[in-house]
Amino acid sequence: MRVRLVGGALAAATAALVAAGCSGSTTAAPPAAPPAAPPVAPSSATAPISPEHNQADVAFAQGMIPHHLQAIAMSSQASDRAASQEVKDLAARIDQEQGPEIEQMKQMLDAWGAPHPQPGSTAMPGMPGMPGMPPGDMPMTGMMSPEQMQQLGTQSGPGFDRMFLQMMIEHHVGAVQMARTEQAQGLNPQAKELAGAIASDQQQEITEMQALLGRV
Repeated sequence: MRVRLVGGALAAATAALVAAGCSGSTTAAPPAAPPAAPPVAPSSATAPISPEHNQADVAFAQGMIPHHLQAIAMSSQASDRAASQEVKDLAARIDQEQGPEIEQMKQMLDAWGAPHPQPGSTAMPGMPGMPGMPPGDMPMTGMMSPEQMQQLGTQSGPGFDRMFLQMMIEHHVGAVQMARTEQAQGLNPQAKELAGAIASDQQQEITEMQALLGRV
C-alpha cells in the first residue's frame, strides 16, 4: 500500500508539472515581434546623390518636377469631384507616388548646383549639344494647357472621371517619353534609375486607366 501511495504521489506530481508547463506556455506573453521593416526605398532615394551628371540629367529633373506637379494638381480634385471609387483610388496613388519623386529630383538639382524649375514652367530646358535635341526650350509632352485644367475643374461625377482619365493618360504618355529619353541620354545613375521607375509605374497606370475608361 505504501508503494502504491508513493507511486500515486509521483504520478500526481508529474501530471501537475506537465499541466503547469502547458499552462505556462499558453499564458506566457509571446516573444515580442521584431519591428516591421520599412519599405525598401530605391537606392537613388537613400544614397547620397552622385555628382556625376550631364545636361540630360538636369533637363530631366527640371522638366519632370513641373510635370509631376501638374499630375498632382489634377489628382487632388478627384476626392471631391470623381464618382468612381476606382478613379479616386488611382488619383490618391498618383499623388502619393509623385510627391516623393519631386523631392528626390529637387535633391538631385541641389547636388548638381542646378536651379529648380520656375513655378508654372511648361517647357523642357534646351539641351544644346545633345544628339537629336534641338537647342532652346521645348513644350513638355503630355502637359495640359491652362484651359484644359480649368475645364477639368468645372466637371464632376462621371464627366470628371472620363475627362480625368483621358487627360491623365496623355499626361502619363508624356512622362514615359521623358523618362525614356533620360534613360537613353542621361549620365547620373540615380536619375536613370528614377526614370526607369517612372516609366514602368506610369506605363502600368496607363493600362489601368485605359481599362477604367470602359467602366466609367
